[in-house]
Amino acid sequence: MLDQLKKIAELKKLQDSLKKEKVVVERNGITIEMNGEFAVEDIKLNPDLVIEKQQEFLKQCLNEARQEIQKKMAKSLMSAGIGF
Repeated sequence: MLDQLKKIAELKKLQDSLKKEKVVVERNGITIEMNGEFAVEDIKLNPDLVIEKQQEFLKQCLNEARQEIQKKMAKSLMSAGIGF
């Protein structure tokens, strides 16, 4: 029982640290900042691009940021001994 409580405390601590993770992805002047909870914290658009290109690069940035956060989470879980 005590081991399970320690494990839960470790997971909570890991979860809190992952929430603080941030990634920034940039493509053609479009920049996205996303945190460890997958919330977008900042978006910068490139006014020199037509709207269709901005939308395309924005989508790419969002997908890449999500993937980077997922990789960081997996790496943290693996290093904490919580593998998949």
